[in-house]
Amino acid sequence: MSALFSSLSLRDLSLKNRLVVSPMCMYSAKEGLANDFHLVHLGGFALGGAGMIVVEATAVSPEGRISPDDLGLWRDEHIAPLTRITDFVREYGSFSAVQLAHAGRKASTYAPWKGRGAVPDIGGGWSVLGPSALAYSDIYRTPREMTPEDIARVVNDFRDATRRAILAGFDAVEIHAAHGYLLHQFLSPLSNARTDDYGGNFENRTRLLLEVTRAVRTAWPSHLPLLVRLSATDWVEGGWSIEDTVRVSAMLSLEGVDVIDVSSGGLSADQQITVEPGYQVPFAARVRAEAGMKTMAVGLITEPLQAEAVVSEGAADLVAVARAFLRDPHWPQHAAHVLGVDIPWPVQYERAKL
Repeated sequence: MSALFSSLSLRDLSLKNRLVVSPMCMYSAKEGLANDFHLVHLGGFALGGAGMIVVEATAVSPEGRISPDDLGLWRDEHIAPLTRITDFVREYGSFSAVQLAHAGRKASTYAPWKGRGAVPDIGGGWSVLGPSALAYSDIYRTPREMTPEDIARVVNDFRDATRRAILAGFDAVEIHAAHGYLLHQFLSPLSNARTDDYGGNFENRTRLLLEVTRAVRTAWPSHLPLLVRLSATDWVEGGWSIEDTVRVSAMLSLEGVDVIDVSSGGLSADQQITVEPGYQVPFAARVRAEAGMKTMAVGLITEPLQAEAVVSEGAADLVAVARAFLRDPHWPQHAAHVLGVDIPWPVQYERAKL
């Protein structure tokens, strides 16, 4: 028996295994529209046996894009291309989720292979928003401090994008509140210097995340799961901490969140991270134990026995894999072989199973 290849129920979904394709930005959309690249890229993971595939950070508004090349769900025209993907994923036995995101002060930046820092207006860039007028670094734009009207608009944008996600056929939604993007910016005292109801103490700094979560949970079908990705720590003294993450995770549980996707970092250019295999797994274990939440572990989990241990030892309920899936979209099939588990393969590929 393998814990990694055991099923898991999330509301009405029954995942065939605990392996999840982590959301990875591909910077390959035009005007937010998915295309054939996304169909082939994401569809390959379904053929490879992933239990759930999380589509990359998908902007809830044009100004919420990380780059001009991001996927979007801010208008109805985005629905149909994504439906092609969710239909294909479902046909081959996997579930699909979409990560809804707003980049805040880290918006209007280049795709990694196109440049560094902010895209200028002449290159298709735009003005950015944030909780406070504090730039991420000197090569990023300084955001305009958001007004109460801006904040209300963001909540509505997440709600509207959730409704489009339903029409696009997604089985789950993940709210992106990590990696230094807008909701994380409100959480951390390093980026949030507000003095109103959305800044200052812990309750105020978590207010926007809770408002967005309520809006999404209300719009999202009650029989389908909701995930939230959090950065467990800023890796900077005085920033957001694992203790804060445990505390807000318990609050999110009361708002109808089913899984906390536990990552870290991305808020400050001054972060100091010691990166090693499974370096974020202990954070997922703490959230699971102390907040009583299902968790998903992510971060340099690349070997089948390593992933198996995460689940079998109770550190997390799900394992999100990124780079290993890029190297090998059929990683679950190879992991099953290593762990001695017989899993179904697509009939078209069965000749390669033995």
